[in-house]
Amino acid sequence: MTALILFGAFAVLLFLSVPIGIALGIATLITIMFSGSLPVDFLARELITSLDSFPLMAVPFFILAGEIMGKGGISDRLFRVANSLVGNKTGGFAIATIITCMFFAAISGSGPATVAAIGGIMIPAMVREGYDKKFATAVVAAAGSLGVIIPPSIPMVIYGVVGSVSIGDMFIAGIIPGLLVGLALIIYTYFHSRKKGYKGKGEKPTIANIAKATWEAKWALLIPIIILGGIYGGVFTPTEAAVIAVVYGLVAGLFLYKELKIKQLPRVITDAALTTATVLIIVGSATAFGRLLTIEQIPYQVAEAMMAISENPLVIILLITLLLLIVGCFMDTIAAIIILTPILLPIAVSLGYDPIHFGIIMVLNLAIGFITPPLGVNLFVGSGISGLSIETLSKAIVPFFFAMVLTLLIVVFVPQISLFFLN
Repeated sequence: MTALILFGAFAVLLFLSVPIGIALGIATLITIMFSGSLPVDFLARELITSLDSFPLMAVPFFILAGEIMGKGGISDRLFRVANSLVGNKTGGFAIATIITCMFFAAISGSGPATVAAIGGIMIPAMVREGYDKKFATAVVAAAGSLGVIIPPSIPMVIYGVVGSVSIGDMFIAGIIPGLLVGLALIIYTYFHSRKKGYKGKGEKPTIANIAKATWEAKWALLIPIIILGGIYGGVFTPTEAAVIAVVYGLVAGLFLYKELKIKQLPRVITDAALTTATVLIIVGSATAFGRLLTIEQIPYQVAEAMMAISENPLVIILLITLLLLIVGCFMDTIAAIIILTPILLPIAVSLGYDPIHFGIIMVLNLAIGFITPPLGVNLFVGSGISGLSIETLSKAIVPFFFAMVLTLLIVVFVPQISLFFLN
């Protein structure tokens, strides 16, 4: 009955378009008041104690770093490097856009931030080059999902905190799967472009052109090297890396590229603060929601129900994958990780799955949720940039969805893709 009230209230609130962070909190409060098994101040205490975490401090700093770098001239220079490599190939402009998203993903850690930073520049540019607007927007929306797959990744930070696993190991494990997803998107883009006749118009990739573009983007290209190299080399923690990313982004934007102005900083900080507040409200509410689930032993009941369906590990992991794909359509990625990790991680471990590998499976699954309606945050950002309706964009994104699901299944069935650098 408690589970029915909890999930029922949550579903009703989502149907009424209540923001997910608020819906999680209200559903938790309603259930507490009904059951009477916990004090009413349980929610308030969880909202505070759940955020009292040093690793979690990485989230607001990565958000701020993404905002700074998005406005500091970094995305444009990253595109020039990508375009110098593939711009003259079939579909080269679109492929260069995907590669740019991969570069920016290694900076921002956020899917919507990647779409906003790259899409604002590249969607109009692709349309001017003769690309269909629906396809151009779908390319950016799908590639923006790489923002949470290629490290650093905010959802990976959340999973590391909730699942008590190394955030650094999660970052390392995300490298090959992220590149694989990017490659899948590039392959589909190439064949679609060949079918539609989208010819490359860039200069022929010569050593001189590539070297020139790389030199102009050197400060941008150094960012992921410094962040990830410092973490993997044991120089600093992921949280400290996020702070360094902010400082480096300010130096690059203000003094090296000089495209970020002092007068823009209040707006940049305000935007980052608003995003951070939204994320942390979701984190606090989702933690309280998940803790209530644990107290009511709902994870144990779910585990028993899933094990009763089949004892075959592959069948169960496929069921979990299907569940996560469905959840990603309706629930924010961070909330889903906080709520479902305590439920699903013990099941996965009991089946012999490495916690790091399972974390990558979760993040990949939920990253696909960025392009699946009705939640599909990347679709909304892309729609805002291009002016296309969500319905139109949802149809255009379907081939990219299947490319990402195929890559997900490969990662599920081949653990070494995630664990290669950890062994």
